Amino acid sequence: MRLSSAIRAALIAVTALVGAGLSSAHADSGTVSLVIYKAGWFIGGSGGSGTLNFRGRSYALSTGGIDYGLVFGGSKTVLRGRVSNINRPSDVAGVYGAAGAGIAVGRGARAIVLTNQKGAVLELSGRQTGLMANADLSGLAITLK
Repeated sequence: MRLSSAIRAALIAVTALVGAGLSSAHADSGTVSLVIYKAGWFIGGSGGSGTLNFRGRSYALSTGGIDYGLVFGGSKTVLRGRVSNINRPSDVAGVYGAAGAGIAVGRGARAIVLTNQKGAVLELSGRQTGLMANADLSGLAITLK
């Protein structure tokens, strides 16, 4: 009897692992482009828009966020990249958080990797223009329009 219950437990564990692997195997990826405007004096805000291209269709995105810490200035950031680990367009929507520091005077490069509560992973890079100095915690919310 003990051997059969051990075999049964092992089969259940293997089935659970295979099921978990299959659900992430069906996850897909797409491309994202965002334009984000940011301004602040100790507390800052950001807002913008963008596009998700997923499975041959385009979806409009809206962004907004808040920064707190040392924030000074204003900037425009244009980011492009990939979003992975999504099953449907709505998986991109959510709150992404990051801590960072940097300075942009005129024009500079920007790259960031973020994850939301649904497991969507954004890998973005692009250009930031303006005058912005920051050492802060920030949050970015993305919604489908």
